[in-house]
Amino acid sequence: MKIGEVIRENRKRKSMTQEEMAKRLGVTAPAVNKWENGNSQPDIMLLAPIARLLGISLDTLLCFQEELTTEEITSIIYEVEYKLKTENYEQAFQWAKSIIEQYPNCESLIWQIAVLIDAWRAIKEITDAEKYDQYINNCYIRALESADEKIKNRAADSLFGFYTRKEKYEKAEEYLNYFSKENPERKRKQAYLYSKTNKVELAYKEYEEILFSSYQMVSMVLQSMYILAMQSHEKDMAYILAEKQQKLAGIFEMGKYYETSCMLELATSEKNELETIKIMEQMLDSVSQINDFTKSELYRHMNFKEVNEHFSKELYENLLECFQDEATYGYMKDNSRWNKLVKHNIKK
Repeated sequence: MKIGEVIRENRKRKSMTQEEMAKRLGVTAPAVNKWENGNSQPDIMLLAPIARLLGISLDTLLCFQEELTTEEITSIIYEVEYKLKTENYEQAFQWAKSIIEQYPNCESLIWQIAVLIDAWRAIKEITDAEKYDQYINNCYIRALESADEKIKNRAADSLFGFYTRKEKYEKAEEYLNYFSKENPERKRKQAYLYSKTNKVELAYKEYEEILFSSYQMVSMVLQSMYILAMQSHEKDMAYILAEKQQKLAGIFEMGKYYETSCMLELATSEKNELETIKIMEQMLDSVSQINDFTKSELYRHMNFKEVNEHFSKELYENLLECFQDEATYGYMKDNSRWNKLVKHNIKK
């Protein structure tokens, strides 16, 4: 709300005419009228007397508000968007700029308005779009200085996009420092910059690392959900989750061991002899190829630590020992394939 609107609203609240207000302040009625219509501003020396006359604080008179609520910011953003849709770009831009001037410390509002007016330049295909670059860029930088990490990261993301669109990739790269090195989004952006600067091998490596870590994360999440389903006695859901883990390992080319091992616990819980022994045999058969994912084309630019023969042998023996546990696999005691597998301790 502008100062003139505040004066009008509070004058009417006190049932005071413009003439009465003017007389008490020692000004003319047309002067009060101009204030209320936004055609002029009261002299600075009159601000305190106006506030006292209207029974409000100077902060209220000057529309000072330390912080906007989330609802108020949302309302303003909707209004900016409406103006961008219904008015010419320059008019909407100037109005948005005036709002930022009213709330110069509200970084969230500044960033959101900047994103809107930045995006709408492309949507409306503004012919002189570049003349707004400096102002929009400055808004992003102001938001970048926020103490709020979320706003700071969003501003960094916007500046990254701003400079990549300008094909100023070196400048764009500076804003990656605002993201954690472990953040997949930082790696994705870095890969994009590599791809745009003819560093193809490095771009592949970044993308592959994201892919590989994504598999690990999704697999762990599915496993955690599987455990919850089992604890809740939701067998159907547990089966779905185990099956998805199996398919996930296949999609990410992790190898036969990872595709089969995720189904063992489910077969055990159901005491399914045929399925249990089948999975056990497949796991043991694929131990020597446990590192096959390192040969996948999906990860050809990554460097993996080699799995030596000793590790494979030790894993094989540990699996055999595990499979001999009668407390877990006692239901297999009459199964000839299981007895042959664990009792005779056949090794690859």
